[in-house]
This record gives sequence, structure tokens and C-alpha cells, in this order.
Amino acid sequence: MTGRRRFRNTHLPTLTRPVRATASKAAALVACASLAVGCGVIPGVSGGAGDDPITVMTWAPQDTSATNKPGMPALALAYARWINSQGGLNGRKLRVLNCNDHNDSVSAAKCAERAVEENVVAVVGSYSQHGDSFFPTLESAGIPYIGGYGVTSAEFTSPLSYPVNGGQPSLLAGLGRELARNCGPVALVRPDSIAGDELPPLLNSGLSAGGHADAGDQLAAEDATEYSGQSKQALNYTTTDPASPGCVVPALGDRTSTFMDSFRRGREDYPDVRTATVLGSVDQTVIDASGGKSGPYEGAYITGWYPVASDKRWDEMKKVISAQAFGDNRIDPADAGVQTTWIAYTVFKAVVDSIGDSEVTARSVRRALDNGLEISTGGLTPPLSWDFSESLASVGFPQLVNADVTMQVVRDGRLVSARKGFIDVTKTLQQADLN
Repeated sequence: MTGRRRFRNTHLPTLTRPVRATASKAAALVACASLAVGCGVIPGVSGGAGDDPITVMTWAPQDTSATNKPGMPALALAYARWINSQGGLNGRKLRVLNCNDHNDSVSAAKCAERAVEENVVAVVGSYSQHGDSFFPTLESAGIPYIGGYGVTSAEFTSPLSYPVNGGQPSLLAGLGRELARNCGPVALVRPDSIAGDELPPLLNSGLSAGGHADAGDQLAAEDATEYSGQSKQALNYTTTDPASPGCVVPALGDRTSTFMDSFRRGREDYPDVRTATVLGSVDQTVIDASGGKSGPYEGAYITGWYPVASDKRWDEMKKVISAQAFGDNRIDPADAGVQTTWIAYTVFKAVVDSIGDSEVTARSVRRALDNGLEISTGGLTPPLSWDFSESLASVGFPQLVNADVTMQVVRDGRLVSARKGFIDVTKTLQQADLN
């Protein structure tokens, strides 16, 4: 423990009733309508009709000591090269700007300010833990945020956010449901951070749905170089009853592998326990690097948002990467950030197609999304539509429209499907205690 504050993330929602969420969204759009320049409706901005390019931005942290997602902006640039080689979006070139948020609030705010200065019509397929820093700027300018990674609650509450997955809420709720069936005591090892504070109640919602006790909440530094102390604490917690082996859940982003290095050394003196985590903390490249079927992830449960990377539904994305980003080792088709960026740009293309020959602005993009446009992602997600729904507004997630997850497991060193199809965790999230 650090003696640090124990309050929840300050951007967790306070408007919990559906009618209030609707009013909030309406108020934001009315305010935006009164600021024509800020909402991107003045003629002549990037993305207008005619030969003007359609300008968007993709941001993510790079070259930091904690979580890095360089594949997301790299995939965005590859997508733009591909779509422009096909004639662009309705005959208009797609211009993609990149920004590094450096995993800090100041840089995240600067990325949003640059998006306003560059007159982008949307921020697409991005990652940031600092929603409190960038959403106010985007909201003031009326710029939609399409397909964020889902790492903060603000992405599911801002009226200008259009997430393509259920973020950490759905992953952890789905994982908790699975662990409730198969584990004794569960230990959650998570960052000692504002974003990390949101994780325990989400995992516990799934555990509770399965009649399981809450997980032990163990804090760790997000940028530590070793985790021997946290490993020992987790093992002590999960091995109290040899007849009922527990499960250790590291949710440390890029530092999950560092934790597992310490955990592998420490577990030799303890009875067997299973490990489990969420996609984004672990992917096939991480499993391979840690020893494959002889490594610490063998038998681990992993929840994801999308089909496994070997699924044929990813073939088009892989073809684009091969054609436009061959040799760019930042882009891993198995990375959840890369996959999310692909889906986000699929959504954006569908929105521009729906606008047709009319002017493409931040306002027209929002209008298309808010008016119930249903978008197919080729089976990578359910059909997506952000027309207001009451299903998760009651727990403070009015913009969370896709609560489906996939259950995966590591078998013989390969990440494979543990269950066929998607699992909808909407009802589990509705029972989550997020206060």
C-alpha cells in the first residue's frame, strides 16, 4: 500500500440515470451547435467537400517507461496509404496525423489542442489514460473520439465518444465470470494509479455474478522493473487451500510480462495456481517470448474483445499491413491496439460513406453516429450503433454499446478460443458496484 488516496477516478460518471445521460448529451450538442467554429462547421476546413483531404488524428503513448502502443498510429498511417491507393474516401484523400501522448496528462492535452488547431474531423483509433485532460478540449471543439482503446471510464461517458469495444469494464467482468467457475481465491495485481482504481469493482462484478468472493486487491507500480514482492503476496493469497487452487490476475499493461518474470521464479516454492489476464496485457508475441507452452502463461485464461488473431475475419487487415507496412515491426496484427485501430477506421469509413457527397466535418460525422447509423465490422464485433440505449446508462456507461467479449486460453503455447463466439456481459456490468 502507498498511503495514497483511495477515491475512485474523478471522471467516473455522476449522472447515472438514463434520462440524465440523454439530457447531458443533448446539452453538449446544443452547446456545440452554438459554437460553429469550434464544432468544425465553417466552410473550408480540412475534410470539406471537393478535393480537400479528410483530416483525422490518431494518438497513443510511445517511448515511455510504462504502456506503449506504437502500432496504433503506425496502423493508422498504413490504413491511409491503403485507402488512398483505392481512391480515398468518396474520392477524397484521407490525411492522418499522429501524436504521442507520452502517458502523461500534459501531452494528452497537447494532442487534443493540436487536433483542434489542425481542424481534424475526428480522433480515430487512439489510446490514452488521460481522458480528463483531452476530452474537455475535444468536447469544446465538437470533435468526436471514435474507437478509443477503452482504458478509462470517460470513453464510455463523454457524449462525443464512440467506443468500438467494451474496454476494461467488459474484459474484467467477463474474466471474473470465467474465474468464478474455475478458481479458488483470486488475486488482482493492478497499477497503483487512477486508471487502476477502476479495475477491482469490474473484476468483482464478474466474480459476484458467479457466486465468488471478491478478489484480493494488490497494488503495484506501473513502471517497476521487477515484482518479486507482489508475486509473493499474490501467491500467499491464492494458495491458502491446496484443495482449491487460486488464480493470479496481473493487469499491468506492458509491465505484465515483467510481473510474470518475477512470478515464474517465485512460484517454484508454492503449490500450483493458474494465471489469467486480459488481452492488451498479453498477446501471442508475449506468450512466445516467455517460453510458449513451457512458459508461465500455459493454461491461462485471457479475455479479449475480438476473435483470435488467426481468425479469417482479420485477413483484410493483414493484407493491408503486408501491402502498406511490410517490415514495420511496430505493427503486430495480434495486438489489441492495432486491431482496435483497424475497427475504428472501418467505422469512420462507413460514416464518411453515409455522408456521401455532403461536407465531411466534425459535426456531420457526429450527426451520422448519433442518428442511429448501424455499422458492420465484418463480424469482428456485433453491428455497432450509438443511438442512445438504456442498457448500461444506469451504471454510468451510456456510450458503451458493445459489451461482448471472447474467452481465450493458452494451449500448447498458442492463444486459442476457449468458447465459440462472443459472450455478452451486459447483465454482469449492470450489477457492478462502481460507486
